[in-house]
Amino acid sequence: MAKTSAAASAPGQQAAAHEYAIVVDGGRQYRVTEGQELEIDFRHLPAGSEVVFDEVLAVSKGGQFTLGKPKVKGAKVKAEVVGLVQGDKIYVQKFARRKNYRRRTGHRAISTKVRIASISA
Repeated sequence: MAKTSAAASAPGQQAAAHEYAIVVDGGRQYRVTEGQELEIDFRHLPAGSEVVFDEVLAVSKGGQFTLGKPKVKGAKVKAEVVGLVQGDKIYVQKFARRKNYRRRTGHRAISTKVRIASISA
C-alpha cells in the first residue's frame, strides 16, 4: 500500500512555503526561500547592503516550476546583508611519533550572513 498524507491528498492546497529557488554561490548550491537567513562565503560588505545571486538553477513560484538549462534566464535572488558571523573553532594538529613533535593550532572561519529579500523569475 502507498502512504499518502492529508496535505498531499487535498486538491488545490499549496502553501506559500513551496516558493523557493536554487542558487549557486562559492561553488555550493543553496535552496532558499524569502525571509530565510543564510551564511555564505565572506564578503567585504557592510550590514544593510544588497547581494544579488545571478546564478539561479531552478525557481518554484506560484505553483510553476522552472528548471534552467543550466541557468534560468532573467532570474535573480536579492538578499540583504545581516552581518558577519564566526564559525565554530576548528583545530589542526600535527604529530610525529617518537620525535617529541606536537603542534596544535586553530582558526574560526568568518562568513557573511544574509537574509533573502526577494526571488524574481
